[in-house]
Amino acid sequence: MKIAVIDYDLGNVRSISNAFKNQGADVFVTNDRDQILQSDGVILPGVGAFKYGMERLNEHGLVTIIEEYVSTGKPFMGICLGMQMLFDKSNEYGQSKGLSLIPGQVYSLPVSNTGSEKLPHVAWSELRCNNNEWVDTILHGLGSGTDVYFVHSFAAHPEDESHILSTTKYSEWDFCSSVKKDNIYGCQFHPEKSGKDGLKIIANFIRICSK
Repeated sequence: MKIAVIDYDLGNVRSISNAFKNQGADVFVTNDRDQILQSDGVILPGVGAFKYGMERLNEHGLVTIIEEYVSTGKPFMGICLGMQMLFDKSNEYGQSKGLSLIPGQVYSLPVSNTGSEKLPHVAWSELRCNNNEWVDTILHGLGSGTDVYFVHSFAAHPEDESHILSTTKYSEWDFCSSVKKDNIYGCQFHPEKSGKDGLKIIANFIRICSK
């Protein structure tokens, strides 16, 4: 099973690659069009700000390559910033246009830095089912209440609630923590840093790629 991890200079590619290798995938880090299109599954990682992530994707000519890959129907997954960039736009450091693969916008978590809970949200937090079945998705076999690891200050707001796989509570707010739209998945959390349950999510993605 060949999994491409997109290289655009803004991702924790080593730990992601190692986690996929741990689950038996043949992993390569690349920004080459042919390698990406020939893979069985693609991961868009990301650490940092939305605006700079999109700038790097555009600099490497990756936006059209991602669109071309997604149109094949093969599985695609964004992680952390990679999930946020799946959406139409973000207001982080001014308005920035995203990949527009899933309708919606990205906003800062509504947490006051004067309170007991501050930004960024760096914690193990629970996934909660959003009235969707997790069977045959990346969350297959997990239960509502599963803890995963987050590091972020912004979160996506999908226009269509049916695209939300899970929500997570931070402070008094519920935010979208994972998504699914057709062959596109997204995790706001880091499955590669989420222990055995994170590895289960990675194994589920690999299984989906093999269908």
